[in-house]
Amino acid sequence: MPSTAARPRDSRRTAWGLTGLLVALYVINYADKAVLGIIAQPLAEELGLRSAQIGLVGSLFFLTFTVGGFFAGALNRWMTLRWALVVLALCWAVAMLPLVAVAAFAVLVVSRLFLGLAEGPSSALLHTAAYSWHPPAKRGLPSALLAGAASIAKIAIAPALAVVTVSLGWRAALVCLAAAGLLWCVIWLAVWREGPYTTNGAARESSAEEASAEVPSADEPSADEPSVPWRRILTSRSFVFGALLVMSVYALVTVVLTWLPSYFEVGLGYSRVQAGSMFALPSIVGLVLMLVSSIVGDRMISADSSARSVRVVVPSVGVLICGAMLVALPSIGTPIIAVLVVSVGYGFAATVFPLLNAAISEICPPRQMAGTLGAFLAVMAVGGLIAPYATGLIVDAASSPAAGYATAFQILGVVSAVAAVLALVFVDPGRDKAAIRGDAGVQSAT
Repeated sequence: MPSTAARPRDSRRTAWGLTGLLVALYVINYADKAVLGIIAQPLAEELGLRSAQIGLVGSLFFLTFTVGGFFAGALNRWMTLRWALVVLALCWAVAMLPLVAVAAFAVLVVSRLFLGLAEGPSSALLHTAAYSWHPPAKRGLPSALLAGAASIAKIAIAPALAVVTVSLGWRAALVCLAAAGLLWCVIWLAVWREGPYTTNGAARESSAEEASAEVPSADEPSADEPSVPWRRILTSRSFVFGALLVMSVYALVTVVLTWLPSYFEVGLGYSRVQAGSMFALPSIVGLVLMLVSSIVGDRMISADSSARSVRVVVPSVGVLICGAMLVALPSIGTPIIAVLVVSVGYGFAATVFPLLNAAISEICPPRQMAGTLGAFLAVMAVGGLIAPYATGLIVDAASSPAAGYATAFQILGVVSAVAAVLALVFVDPGRDKAAIRGDAGVQSAT
């Protein structure tokens, strides 16, 4: 029988192993999003599509993605995390296949709408599943790893999809993604169980011995903490202005997902394979900065540093740096410098996702975490409703593709910088956590 001293180590290995499996699903999630950018040019050539039509497809995806996000809390109530994520992953795999069978603009639109609806709830559920294995003070790194899945997808998967697209055609890229989703489901069903840090955790899927290895301490939120009215959470200043900040950065992310390979190929003159490979550059910078900021941030919070300084001020300053760099993009005439500006600016902005997600997870009672994160991430996705289509319109109307893409990135830089200033002024998770949980205590007493 293992010693009690060994159990926490075993539990931490389990926690990080299962977190890694969740990151793998998020990589597939982002690869499904990014594949449109990879196949945009050959698809446009085969179907005779304009830039505005490709952009419209990208924006329509985020329309249903936003709607789907609001179902995260309901899915978390209707079924276990194990089956909710399996159902979603199977839907993603199915969504890849209609366009393989029938290549038409209408099929492209419908399949991306369905994919967006099925991917909408996934981010909140993935974060909820990961947070079930990590206490609140240690959620910065798991958040960074999940947010870094977008970077991993573009670093490791996008170049491979570009090679597959050039070698075997764009249909083969879609089939590969469908197969990856099915394989993940098999592994997930074999190994997953929830951790002790949510109301659905150890009692549902873990044995008593496993649950005892990691029990939340007295200074951490209790799973039995009473719920509060959703209006109180969703109208808090941290939620509102935090959502505006991530919305502005997510608009940049969706433009990168939909248009960056085309910008590199058509706007800057690189080959299709080069453009697909360079798609990884912003993500490399973003992944490094996300991991560093989250690891350092968790240690600072454990050492009693201000959570607001770590999870609000640092990412907001990063977004301001990004905004300044993107504003300068139209004045840059050297292609490689333009690539570096977009890549570094994107990297600084990307730090907002893990840190703000961790901050928002703290302002609500544990039983309302999935619903709160679902609403937060759904509102965030509103940035994707407008940005890809608007970029396509700007590119079609510009004097050259390069000028159009640069102008679109410049506008995104201005919007994100304004949102960052507002977040610095209004977002304070500690203040809103105390107010919201004070309301919960009053409601419980009455």
